[in-house]
Amino acid sequence: MAGGWLNGVKRDFTSEEALKEYFFFLADDALMLGQQLSSWCSKGPVLEQDIAIINTSLDHIGRARLLYQELAKMEGGEVTEDTLAYFRDHLGFRNALLLEQPNGHWGDTIARSFLIDTFNFYLFDKLRSCSNKALAGVAEKALKEIAYQAQWSAEWVIRLGDGTEESHHKMQQSINSLWMWSGELFEAHPMFDQLDDSFVRFESLREVWLHKIGEVIKEATLIMPSPELWMQTGGRYGVHTSELGFILAEMQSLARTHPEATW
Repeated sequence: MAGGWLNGVKRDFTSEEALKEYFFFLADDALMLGQQLSSWCSKGPVLEQDIAIINTSLDHIGRARLLYQELAKMEGGEVTEDTLAYFRDHLGFRNALLLEQPNGHWGDTIARSFLIDTFNFYLFDKLRSCSNKALAGVAEKALKEIAYQAQWSAEWVIRLGDGTEESHHKMQQSINSLWMWSGELFEAHPMFDQLDDSFVRFESLREVWLHKIGEVIKEATLIMPSPELWMQTGGRYGVHTSELGFILAEMQSLARTHPEATW
C-alpha cells in the first residue's frame, strides 16, 4: 500500500481507496467551481455573459453529479450523490484550494476559471483513454463543454488584459493574487502508486499547462508570474481555507435543515 496523509493523519491507501480519492478530486473540484459560479446569477456584467456563466456553472455541477454517482456505487449502502455533496464536512472535501477562493470582481472570477479550465482541458482530454470505463465515459462526455469553458475564460483574460488601463491593471492583479493557489493542481499524490498509468498524473500536465497559460497571458499583454513562486497546498488532503466553510454553509444549509426532503 502507498503511504499518505488524510485529514492530518498519516495513513495508507489501498487500490480501492486510491480510486475513490481520484474521483473525489475531480468531483469536488467541479462541485466547488459550479457552486462558486452560480453566485453570479443576475450579477454578470451584461446579460449574455450572465447567462453564459450560469450555464457553465450547471456544466460543472452536472459533471460533479456523474462522478458522485460513481462514487456512491463504490461506497455502497445508503450513500448517494446527495449525501456526498451535502452531508460531508470540510475535512472530507478534496477540492484544490484554488476553487474555494472568493469570486471577487469579474476579473478575479475569470482568472480563477482560466487557471482551472486550462488544467481541466488537458486532464479530461487524456482521461478519455482511462482504463476505468466510467471515468473515461465522463471525460468523453465532458470534454466538449470543458473545451468551450477553456476558450471562454481565455478570451476574457485577453479582452480584459488588452482592454482599458483599468481592466489591464485589475486583470494583472487577479492573475498575481491567484497564482499561488495554482501549483497545488500539479502535486504528486500517494494514491497514484495504486493506480495504473491511464489515470493521468497531475504533475505530467504542468509543462503543457504553463505553455498555454503563458501564450494567453502574453496575448493579453500581461506579465506571467514565475512558476517557481511558493505555492499554497492542503486541499487535496482535507486541509482548507476558511472560505470553504462559508461555501458549504450556503450550499448545504437546506439539505441539512430538511434531511428527509425529496426533490
